[in-house]
Amino acid sequence: MPSHTPRRAGLTAALATALVLTVSACGSGGSGHTEGLRNWKPADWSRWAQQHLLRNDVVAGLWSVDSMNAATPAPALKPLPGSAPASPSASASATPENDPLPAPVPAKSEPHPYTGNMAVFGKIFTKVPQGSYVCSGTVVSDPQHPGRSNLVWTAGHCLHSGKGGDWLKNIAFIPSYNRSGAASGGQRTTLDQVAPYGRWWADHAMVAPQWTEEGGESGGPVSQYDYGIIRVANPDLPGRSLEEAVGGSVPLWFDAPRERITALTAYGFPATPPFDGQELDYCDGGRPRRLSFDATRPTMLTIGCTMTGGASGGGWLAPGPDGRAALVSNTSIGPDPAGWLAGPTLDDQAQKVFDVMSRLTAS
Repeated sequence: MPSHTPRRAGLTAALATALVLTVSACGSGGSGHTEGLRNWKPADWSRWAQQHLLRNDVVAGLWSVDSMNAATPAPALKPLPGSAPASPSASASATPENDPLPAPVPAKSEPHPYTGNMAVFGKIFTKVPQGSYVCSGTVVSDPQHPGRSNLVWTAGHCLHSGKGGDWLKNIAFIPSYNRSGAASGGQRTTLDQVAPYGRWWADHAMVAPQWTEEGGESGGPVSQYDYGIIRVANPDLPGRSLEEAVGGSVPLWFDAPRERITALTAYGFPATPPFDGQELDYCDGGRPRRLSFDATRPTMLTIGCTMTGGASGGGWLAPGPDGRAALVSNTSIGPDPAGWLAGPTLDDQAQKVFDVMSRLTAS
């Protein structure tokens, strides 16, 4: 992403949209499976990716203003009952792997019109048997195509239904949704107003193998692997990349030491009341805390935030080693009533998932 004037605790850019499906704690993978994955070679990852390819149907005109407005967040992602307290005052959350939960931080709306660096954030729309869902995504840098990335980072549950399931359908990304604010307050809008950079359809996708084996309807140990990535294209802009269209991308910071994340901001389009899904909102979460469901897996990052259903998949940005904003996590789970959010630590396995997708873009 091009450098911008630092703002909000030193960040130079912001984050994006939201859906909230749900995640499960089925233990079918377990720590042994995780260790096995760590021994995979690049060829193993490529083979897995080829065996789990997204077959996305592009339906011209499907995502109209009306159909996007009709899309709803799935029931808000919540931790398994008893696995984590909803209140920061519940000291039972403090363990060798857990910090006390943070106090709620009220979400704020990004002023309209969104500045240029906000165009990297947008909504992800999908079809499911229950109807249409909305999620979040962030345009991330692709080392295989510097300055021409077509990659969007999001939550795994925004793309795949998990254990025993399959990819969601008709996945499309709308960068800088409602940039001008024309759709705010229930106003009637045109497609150009809510989708100023067009509709970008997924043609490849990748999620963590643990998500396909363990994912489900509640937050738990698999939430640490609740991340995914799509490659997109716009049939109306042949030869033009997403990064060129929106004017930038966000680098990923894998294995970011938690103690070096001094300021963290999460963005999203919360759609469950009191929010309506039309506004890009954000929470200044400060230093993240730790949340663990399984001591054999990396601890998740946790911040105070009142964003509701619709905020899943939204990127979390922090100043990276070079001072520029970098993506270090994404919204995965949160309680009801809303008060905090948790996102996965993007460890070496997350980097391997990303590397596979980046290599696919070079083919």
